[in-house]
Amino acid sequence: MSKINYVKGDAVYPDKTYPEDKNPKIICHIVNDENQWGAGFVLALSKRWKAPEEDYRFLFDTPSVSPELKALGSVRMIPVEYNYDNTIAVANIIGQSGVNYPWRRDAPIRYDAVRTALTEVNQYAVGLESTLHMPRMGCGLGGGKWEEIEKIINEVITVDVTVYDLP
Repeated sequence: MSKINYVKGDAVYPDKTYPEDKNPKIICHIVNDENQWGAGFVLALSKRWKAPEEDYRFLFDTPSVSPELKALGSVRMIPVEYNYDNTIAVANIIGQSGVNYPWRRDAPIRYDAVRTALTEVNQYAVGLESTLHMPRMGCGLGGGKWEEIEKIINEVITVDVTVYDLP
């Protein structure tokens, strides 16, 4: 079972929150299955690194990409920093069906997809001896409830998790 730490800070900068921690870090966040990247947490990610957005756009803009790779519940691990002092990857978790348009009656978050993807992320994290870092993913534009995401984390994650709330 994981230990969840809540901190004030920016999930895009786990290396600044934990500068003494030399273990690999995985930043988890949720994206949609509709090729819509441009609001919320992804803006901060794109400001620091181009690779997560480029990978996401390649996935949805390339017709020959297998549909399984962009299906709900899939995850893409994108290395963004790799050196002795700072190894970081971003986990683009496809856990949202569409986006949260004002006329929608349901939230786009899909908890089963988040559970499936986080199970896979946990396997990576265990293998890399990594920690996970995330905003309260799925609870802004995804329309989810943190209590549900936290429950999933407690069920499937076995490494330490840091959840960031902006100051």
